[in-house]
Amino acid sequence: MSEYEQLKVVDVGTGHCYELRLNGECVGSATYRVRDGVMTIPHVQTAPAHRGKDFAARLMAGVVADARARQLRVQPTCSYAAAYMRRHPESHDLLAT
Repeated sequence: MSEYEQLKVVDVGTGHCYELRLNGECVGSATYRVRDGVMTIPHVQTAPAHRGKDFAARLMAGVVADARARQLRVQPTCSYAAAYMRRHPESHDLLAT
């Protein structure tokens, strides 16, 4: 199994944060807040040692999937989150207006 396939997105609900974990270690995170059915994503980051490996994209895919499952709209205020959603038309129906 490749490193990418071992990644797991976990919602650390009490901290309003998703973590991207590799073998139990946090290698990326996305902060969020939910209000009135809209999930705002102000910050996405990956650990410097894991940048350039599409880990942030894997993290955002998990965040978007969870927002869809929770029937939330998404407001990406982080520049990376906004760029990710622009590049993935399958997520456009979730964008908050």
